[in-house]
Amino acid sequence: MISGNPTILAGLALVHRLPAIDQFPDFPEKGGLLAYGPDLQELFRQAGTMARKLLIGVPIANLPIDRPARFKLTVNLKTANTLGLNLPPTLLARADEVIE
Repeated sequence: MISGNPTILAGLALVHRLPAIDQFPDFPEKGGLLAYGPDLQELFRQAGTMARKLLIGVPIANLPIDRPARFKLTVNLKTANTLGLNLPPTLLARADEVIE
């Protein structure tokens, strides 16, 4: 329910001057500070591979439990500046995407 409304959540965080972090990359795109979570495109690929195995008849008991292998860090630098935060350069260097 909360992650389905990134615009509202990001807006509330900014109004109350709270540095908010979410796991989905659309959160900083809507004005949130950070997002760190599994790479959604990679999860979709994993789901497709799993569906293929099921469709060709692999028993469900033989399918592995896969964890996300790739994670994505998105930083909204504009929001950080609005909140008066100086983010370390090492964090910005590690980010997959920096929104300015």
